[in-house]
Amino acid sequence: MSTSFELAKPYLGQVVTVKMDRPLGSKHPKHGFVYEANYGFIEGTKSADGAELDAYFLGTDQPLNEASGECVAIIHRLNDDDDKLIVVPAGTTMSDEQILKATHFQEKYFKSEIIR
Repeated sequence: MSTSFELAKPYLGQVVTVKMDRPLGSKHPKHGFVYEANYGFIEGTKSADGAELDAYFLGTDQPLNEASGECVAIIHRLNDDDDKLIVVPAGTTMSDEQILKATHFQEKYFKSEIIR
């Protein structure tokens, strides 16, 4: 079985469409925290947990239903096999620090590293 990272890595540098199931400002259905970034998945993909690959869509302050952009990084979780794609609008650049700050609301529960 492939790891989440092996399944996510081919998307680095690619333009993808993220379908948001948890738009900016929505609440997590089970844990109750508020999403401080748009969060969703890439339709037609598979991750290690059998669901579609998850993605944060960063670089906007508006809740979105769907958005296309470039996958500029992967949050590789070291203590959970559920890596997350980092997708931003075309032409947007984000430092590792900006990515960590934007995703901290959820990623603070995991040990991870950013891979580009």
